[in-house]
Amino acid sequence: MTDELNPYNILYKINWRKGRLLQNIFSVGSEERCAETEKLLFAVQKGRAVAINSPGTASIDGYWYDQTEDEWVLVLAGEGEIEWSDGSKKLLHPGDSVFIPAHEKHRVSYASSKPPCVWLAIYGCIDMEEY
Repeated sequence: MTDELNPYNILYKINWRKGRLLQNIFSVGSEERCAETEKLLFAVQKGRAVAINSPGTASIDGYWYDQTEDEWVLVLAGEGEIEWSDGSKKLLHPGDSVFIPAHEKHRVSYASSKPPCVWLAIYGCIDMEEY
């Protein structure tokens, strides 16, 4: 892939006031069918949006995410299960979302492979008090 066509370079070259960047979220990781892949969709002040393709992948046994940022995650396709360090689990279907505060230990305990689980994750300082 040439540098000009690299989507990460394109993101930085667009003049947001004059143009639009169109992306298909379902093309994330389409070339990788057996590994989890991520694609930065856009960055915001003190945050970012990431598309995650998890075709049948789960967190490594015993590994817990302990992130410094809040996370809001939405399942777009397939199914994904989030497990918390207290042992509770929630299976998410397309359209389901969950807010995970910073430093709340969690992991992906299951992600469907057919269809592959596709997530939209927003990371940053998220104010859920208003909603």
